[in-house]
Amino acid sequence: MYRTTDPKPQIKKLAVDLGVHPEALRGWIRQAEADAGERDDRLSTDERAELVALRKESTQLKRVNDVLQTASAFFASQPGRRRSSTSTRAWGSSPYCGNCTSLPPRTTGGPAPKGSRAKDGAARPAVRGGPR
Repeated sequence: MYRTTDPKPQIKKLAVDLGVHPEALRGWIRQAEADAGERDDRLSTDERAELVALRKESTQLKRVNDVLQTASAFFASQPGRRRSSTSTRAWGSSPYCGNCTSLPPRTTGGPAPKGSRAKDGAARPAVRGGPR
């Protein structure tokens, strides 16, 4: 109503007519002008919503980063848990850990291990034990 009227009425008189506090009406008018791109001194409603979302995301990322740093420090401090670069590349973890039921495939050309069955000339690993 304020923006469409020419000449502009006094905000104080318009606020009394509408039954609202003059400063509340003044803030609404300024926000409407910012949303319309007429003011550069305030954020528009869309920009304010985006800022809130980015602040939430930043807070979440900081928490995740703290957890990862704590986990990294924890696993780095555990003795005897060294990774072999060759076994982790091919298998993702040590092929000889307690959870594994078989050995990795042979990469060298020698004879197949005892108890394995070779198909089409390819060596297969021997299965050790059963499921736990």
